[in-house]
Amino acid sequence: MKRESVSDSRQNTDLIDAIKQIERERGIDSETLIEAIEAALASAYKKHTKTEQNIEVSLDVNTGQVKLFKIKNIVDEIEDEENDMLIDEARQYADVEVGYCLKFEEEMVPRDFGRIAAQTAKQVILQRIKDAERIKILDIYENKLKEIVYGVVRRVENDTVYLDLGNSEAIMPKKEQVPSERYGVNFKFKAFVYDVKKTSKEPKIFVSRTHPDLIKRLFEMEVPEIQSGIVEIKDIAREPGARTKIAVYSNDPNVDATGACIGHKGIRVSNVVEELRGEKIDIIEWSPNPAQYISSALSPADVSRVDVIEVVNAEGESEIKARVTVPDNQLSLAIGKEGQNARLAAKLTNWKIDIIPETELRRIIEEQLLSDDLLAKDTKPVSELDALFDHPAEKEKDEE
Repeated sequence: MKRESVSDSRQNTDLIDAIKQIERERGIDSETLIEAIEAALASAYKKHTKTEQNIEVSLDVNTGQVKLFKIKNIVDEIEDEENDMLIDEARQYADVEVGYCLKFEEEMVPRDFGRIAAQTAKQVILQRIKDAERIKILDIYENKLKEIVYGVVRRVENDTVYLDLGNSEAIMPKKEQVPSERYGVNFKFKAFVYDVKKTSKEPKIFVSRTHPDLIKRLFEMEVPEIQSGIVEIKDIAREPGARTKIAVYSNDPNVDATGACIGHKGIRVSNVVEELRGEKIDIIEWSPNPAQYISSALSPADVSRVDVIEVVNAEGESEIKARVTVPDNQLSLAIGKEGQNARLAAKLTNWKIDIIPETELRRIIEEQLLSDDLLAKDTKPVSELDALFDHPAEKEKDEE
C-alpha cells in the first residue's frame, strides 16, 4: 500500500513537471491547463463510477495531489437525494443559508481511478497542445494576410494544390493557379495569402499565384524605395502568366519611379519576372493627367494623341471614352496580341479606350470639315490636316 502511495506521488509530481515544461516550451498557461485537467477528471470520474453527484476535482499545483470534493446544495426540503442537504444538517459544518453550496472531500474510489486519471490528464494535455498550436498558427497567418509566404508543393488533389509552409499547410484552389504553371511535388514558389479561415481543426490558409497584389508584394521585397514610401505602386493590371502592367509614382522629384523598379541593369524587375516564371512586366509612370496616363499605359506603342469623346452605346446611353490615335505602323503594337495590350491599359487606367490609326482620324476630321455645319463657318483646307500629325522626330529628319 505504501509502495502505491509513493508511486502515485511520483506520478503526480511528474504530471506537474510536465505541465510546467509545456508552459515553457509551448507557451500554454499552466493554470488554464490545470483547470482543463480538473474538469476532465471530474467528468471521467462521474462516467467511470456512473454517478450523478455534483463533484469537483482539485489538482494541487505544488504537490500534484488530486482531491475529490462532493458538492451539496443547501435546501430546506430534499428533492435530490444525491446532491441536496437540509439546512439544519449543513449548519453542523458551516454557517450557511439555503441556496449555498458545501464542498466535502471524499476518497477517490474505485482504487484503479488513478490509472484513469493519468490517462485523462494525458489526453487533456495533448488536446490543449493541439488547441494552443492551432491558435498560434491562426494568429501567425492572420498577421500574414495580404502578405507573401514561401512554400513547397506536397500534393495535388482534384486540381487543388496543397503547399507546405513549414508549420502549416496552405491551399491553392484551381482558380488561383496560373494556367501556364505546373505544380509538381517539391515545386517551390512564393504565394499571396488572400484568406485565412478559422475551423474546428487546423486553420485553413488560402493562397494565390494569380492575385494582382502578389506583384505588388514582390516589388516591395525587391525595391527599397517602395518599402520606404518614396515610390508608390498606384495601379496594377494583370493577366497571370502572360503580362502585367504596373503604374508607379515617385514622391521625390529626384527619384525616378520606373528606374527604381527596374533596377541597375534590370536586376530588380528581372528577379520579379523570374519568380513569376517569365511573365512579362511593363512598368510605366503614373500621371494624374488622364491623357498622359493612357498614353503611357499603351507602352510600348507610340501614341499621337488622346481625345476624350462621348459616344452612345448599344443601350442608347451616353458614355465617355478615350479615343487614342497611333501611327498606322503602331496600331498592332498598341492593340497587342489578341488585344492584350489595349485590354491591360484599359484595366490599368480604368478608362474605356478606342484605338484608331492616324489615317482613320484623318478620315473623321475630313468628314467633319466637309459637313454642312462646318462649311458654313471658317474652315481650313484639307491639306492643313497634315499639321496634326507632325512628329518631332520626323520633322528633325526632314530639316536635316
